[in-house]
Amino acid sequence: MKRPLFTVVTFAKINTKRFFRDKTAIFFSIGFPLIFLFVFGNLYGNNSNVSFNIAVINKSDSAFSKEFVKNIGNSKILKNNKDVTTIEAARDKMSRAELDAAIVLPSDFGRIKASDKFPSGQAEIVYTQNNQQSAIALSSVLDSQFKQINAKFISTVTPFTVVSKQLNEKSLSSFDYAFAGLLGFAIIGIGILGPINVFPELKKMGILRRLSTTPIRVWQYFLSTMVGQVAIGLISLALMFVVAITVFHLNVVGNWFELVAFLMLSIVMILGIGLALGGWAKNERQVAPLANIIVFPMMFLSGTFFPRFLMPDWVQTVSSLLPLTPVIDGVRLIANEGRHFIDILPQIGLIGLWMIVIYLVAFKVFRWE
Repeated sequence: MKRPLFTVVTFAKINTKRFFRDKTAIFFSIGFPLIFLFVFGNLYGNNSNVSFNIAVINKSDSAFSKEFVKNIGNSKILKNNKDVTTIEAARDKMSRAELDAAIVLPSDFGRIKASDKFPSGQAEIVYTQNNQQSAIALSSVLDSQFKQINAKFISTVTPFTVVSKQLNEKSLSSFDYAFAGLLGFAIIGIGILGPINVFPELKKMGILRRLSTTPIRVWQYFLSTMVGQVAIGLISLALMFVVAITVFHLNVVGNWFELVAFLMLSIVMILGIGLALGGWAKNERQVAPLANIIVFPMMFLSGTFFPRFLMPDWVQTVSSLLPLTPVIDGVRLIANEGRHFIDILPQIGLIGLWMIVIYLVAFKVFRWE
């Protein structure tokens, strides 16, 4: 093996061993992303069905109203809080966002009037200003149920109707969509948060200063760090995939080889930011503010935790240029939509462009002490 490459491999092994001896580094690079995975997995993993948290306040003693309340209790859509029995208690719960709305059944609900042969009544939905959308949806659900009940008592003619038709294909679940963002968050931890903590510490201990007196070049040190971080990153991301698939039923439809190659490319690109920041800073106090300025916009605007399509158009335009955005979009396109490299050339091109700019800066600002 040629000496320059031998030096790279040697330092890659040293950096990797140093990482696995550092419990703090293991936690923040591997453990912390897994914690976020479990948090968001439980938030998004089981929300495929729409449901409403409600309270039914039944002021009627009719048999129909009691049967109606019983049927609501058996509904998967309407989750009735039986502990709430008054409008005051419901108002208190709604003010704390613990209830979406309250359904009030008046005293004459379900009774048979003298002129009729069937029960009747009008239910009232009570809600706060912040829950207007939920109340509108809940009104539609109840209206549909009342139409079915009314049809049992009175035959009606319905000239116009609507039917639903399921397409023979699946769309992304909430967790499938969020998982790509969680991978982006993990890549930030591996590529940026790791080097900005390690490099200043090595400078403080004088290790990098001693290395500067040896024949090792900056590109060799960068490449050895790159090899080690990519290996560590793939281990961390592999654990996330295992947990996501086995626990939260992540559906990966893309080519695994292309996905792994794209993740390696993404780690290398994001790592350049960490090398630039860590290589420039003399100590932790110097690097922390600048790292926050760079990391937080990417975390909140690149689709890491919040979908970009929910943002204003101008924010989407600006955020599409951030380094982490093509990473998350590319992972989502390959893993969840089965796209190939030829289909994500815009994302790969933007990553390549950022890689050139970032590493030019990293080589320019790097200092051994």
